[in-house]
Amino acid sequence: MSVLVVIPARYQSSRYPGKPLVALTGASGQARSLVERSWRAAMQVRGVDRVVVATDDTRIRKAAEGFGAEVVMTSETCANGTERCAEANSALGGGYDIVVNLQGDAPLTPPWFVEALIEGLKGDPSADMATPVLRCDGAALSGFLEDRRAGRVGGTTAVFGADFGALYFSKEVIPFTSGPYGADQPTPVFHHVGVYAYRPGALAGYPGWPTGTLETLEGLEQLRFLENGRRILCVEVDARGRQFWELNNPSDVARIESMMRQMEID
Repeated sequence: MSVLVVIPARYQSSRYPGKPLVALTGASGQARSLVERSWRAAMQVRGVDRVVVATDDTRIRKAAEGFGAEVVMTSETCANGTERCAEANSALGGGYDIVVNLQGDAPLTPPWFVEALIEGLKGDPSADMATPVLRCDGAALSGFLEDRRAGRVGGTTAVFGADFGALYFSKEVIPFTSGPYGADQPTPVFHHVGVYAYRPGALAGYPGWPTGTLETLEGLEQLRFLENGRRILCVEVDARGRQFWELNNPSDVARIESMMRQMEID
């Protein structure tokens, strides 16, 4: 099955304007933009036929072409990364069996997360989309709760059924947990990793589906699938001791750079 990876990169982010071009310094002192680090992460994924950056901004296009990425220009009217992926896939002429949305704010995404996602979608013909989830340990859960107490969105959590079909995604920390957990202790909370794999038919239909109340309130694009009766497969992934975090707020830059130094990522 042929696989296209699209990295949607928008300059005018409401929470963090210019985010794709923010520089992140690695363990060796090398500074690279967020979009370049996301592209490098995508290039490490096995079984991928093509990787493109999809943007509506000439500054991002110039930067991406400067480090060797293929760029697809998309319209300014795309409401989110999924719509941008749909437009990019159409502009490229389609023909791919799976389209992966590797969001440009997750440069620490390990390649095996994406590989597991692709395999999961291949193995579940009932799913219109698949996305990875990572079980939080006590330390990660504590970070999520601390961010919410401070009014920050530290990440998205997911709940799913016994068949791994998604039930809900939220920027709140769900499900509710009443007691403390040790730093290394597994918890019932799953961190939703910001990567999606779509079947092309569902992706093409997505921009025309109505935007529901839940998507509007949470600001989570994947909820449009659930609100329109589409099945999302949650694929549990193993961090293998590697730290993971998304760049959602300016304060996340220092956190991600610290993780890169600890993991010796250049």
